Amino acid sequence: MCHVIVTCRSMLWTLLSIVVAFAELIAFMSADWLIGKAKPSSSEDVDNRTGGSQEPYRPTLGIYGRCTRISHMQFPKRDTLCGPYAENFSEIASGFWQATAIFLAMGIMILCTVAFVSVFTMCVQSIMKKSIFNVCGLLQGIAGLFLILGLILYPAGWGCQKAISYCGPYASAYKLGDCSLGWAFYTAIGGTVLTFICAVFSAQAEIATSSDKVQEEIEEGKNLICLL
Repeated sequence: MCHVIVTCRSMLWTLLSIVVAFAELIAFMSADWLIGKAKPSSSEDVDNRTGGSQEPYRPTLGIYGRCTRISHMQFPKRDTLCGPYAENFSEIASGFWQATAIFLAMGIMILCTVAFVSVFTMCVQSIMKKSIFNVCGLLQGIAGLFLILGLILYPAGWGCQKAISYCGPYASAYKLGDCSLGWAFYTAIGGTVLTFICAVFSAQAEIATSSDKVQEEIEEGKNLICLL
């Protein structure tokens, strides 16, 4: 018989697992890993309402994507175009970034799998006498290691020609040059920290769902058990 067990700690772990998976996925897909050096305004970049020049634009560069400003042929207007600069894996700008993409993708796949499974832990707490919480916590720890490897290798690719075109000639491995780090990089770091927090917190979720109070309510015949 399926017993739906909801505790404060198990629900918090489930929500954190989902948030972490989405945060890492969004960061990986974003082009805002590096913010390039400011492009000087041209005579076309004029604000028609004020007559003044617009602020210099700073293009952004991701692991496999980029955002840049393009001008229209017929109108004195510029739009931001975002999309992948690499049509396939081999065209990613640096071998280090290729390794980063592999490690991050592996970590994100594990996190998304755990996030999906975590939703069902309210009804199923063990498989083949193994606690789902403990197994998921172990997988989250492994995912965190993949994410760390990817984030360590990523700055090593700042010396590639693509990064230099955005960050200037002084850019090199682990040196930003004229670039600055974008929100996607910080989101990936924050998600990695939360991944290890989830891995540790999974043990608390397992303890909460197998406590003596839960067992007492199961013995009383309750199918829906909600505990703070």
